[in-house]
Amino acid sequence: MVVPSGTYRALDLSKNLELCAAFDLPQQLALSTIMATHALCLAQLSRLSLSPAKQPILRIPRVSIPIVQVRHKGFKPRMLSKAEKALAANGIRPVMQKPKKAVKDTKKRFKEFKLLLILPSYIRAFEVGQPPTSAKYEVHVKLKSLKNGPVVRNRLRLPHPVKTDIRICVICPPDSKYAESARAAGAALVGEDEIFEAVKDGRIEFDRCICQTDSLAKMNKAGLGRVLGPRGLMPSAKTGTVVKDPSLVLKDLIGGSEYRERLGVVRMAIGQLGFTPEEMQRNVKVFIEALKKDLAQLSDKINKELVEVVLSSTNSPGFSLNGEFRDLNSNLDPRDLSTL
Repeated sequence: MVVPSGTYRALDLSKNLELCAAFDLPQQLALSTIMATHALCLAQLSRLSLSPAKQPILRIPRVSIPIVQVRHKGFKPRMLSKAEKALAANGIRPVMQKPKKAVKDTKKRFKEFKLLLILPSYIRAFEVGQPPTSAKYEVHVKLKSLKNGPVVRNRLRLPHPVKTDIRICVICPPDSKYAESARAAGAALVGEDEIFEAVKDGRIEFDRCICQTDSLAKMNKAGLGRVLGPRGLMPSAKTGTVVKDPSLVLKDLIGGSEYRERLGVVRMAIGQLGFTPEEMQRNVKVFIEALKKDLAQLSDKINKELVEVVLSSTNSPGFSLNGEFRDLNSNLDPRDLSTL
């Protein structure tokens, strides 16, 4: 059964009138509430009727558009090499690499004086007025090595000794046979207690020091390392200055020279200013050969190479010796270089 809409309205109106009578409210309030509810329902219906209709979504198919690469007028394709052509013939696509840009050499270039016979004339010009025996020729050899690697050090006797007035001290029992043989070989100081007291007082009157094995414990007990150590005069087994018979080492020390690597450079006095160019050439040759032997005796894991050889003197700049040495049979007269 369908109930007409007016019936619901009459029922609502009668209920509202009863409520108004119960609470002593005016009858117009009952009519306003019914009108407000109907207005709210009509507003909701009108909102639904005004909503826009949904448009159907069209599916656009994805189409790949071809890309056309435009080259400029002066473009020329790169020619394939023989290796790349062989790979292309076998169906292998060669990898195209960008050409590397040439790195500009920003290192300073210095003129290299490669003639050993002509270098003394330049070096002597800086030593004008100096006594021939006071200034020394020095060789500096730059090595390519690691910072924390082993250090090259050795002792060498040159064909023409640089310094012959070396004073050598021998620490051994004064009444032993080693003391007598050391004095006969040319030692300047021989003994134990007297030398210990002189060193502690600061009187060091020798250039080299050798210790006999029987006196090693007594020397260490005296504490000479604090004085001789910083000066490089402390005897040790590493440097070969702690020996059984000091007289055998004295022959090598008198007229011999020591060299040691410091910060990747080996420095050594190679001759006096009064040496002839031929004597200089022999000393340099012997020193370089000995240094190469020391480098060859190192372990295979340690790689040290000669980078540059520089010749200088006490007051002159350094001149590079990289290159070939001039033959002694050249037109240059060595007499012109041996005179100041």
